[in-house]
Amino acid sequence: MATFTEKKQASRERRHRRVRARVTGTGQRPRLNVFRSLSNIYAQVIDDVTGKTLVSASTIDREIAKQVEGKKKSEAAKIVGQALAQRAKAAGITTVVFDRGGYQYHGRVAALAEGAREGGLEF
Repeated sequence: MATFTEKKQASRERRHRRVRARVTGTGQRPRLNVFRSLSNIYAQVIDDVTGKTLVSASTIDREIAKQVEGKKKSEAAKIVGQALAQRAKAAGITTVVFDRGGYQYHGRVAALAEGAREGGLEF
C-alpha cells in the first residue's frame, strides 16, 4: 500500500506529464523548469530540441547559498529566480516558456517566477 507521500509524488508526476504534453522549449524560446524539494528549489532553462540544460540555478549553488542563508524559503526562491534570469541574459536568453513542474503556481514556485521576471526574463 502506498504511503501518503508516495501518492502525493505520483500525483505531482502525473500533473507534470500533463503540463509537459503542452509545454516544450525550443532554441529560441527554451523551457524554464522548476523543481521544489522540502528544503531547496532548483530551476533550469532547457532546450528540449537538443535535450540540453542551457542555464541553471538553485539554493545549493555556492554564491546563491550565501545570499539565501537565514531567509525564508519563498525569499530564497525569488533570489534563485533573479540569479537564473541574470545567467540566462548572459547566455543570450530573454524569453522562456514557464514549466511549473506539476506544482501549484503558488508560494515558492510563484516567487521564483516573479524573481525571474524582475531579472528580465519574459514569459
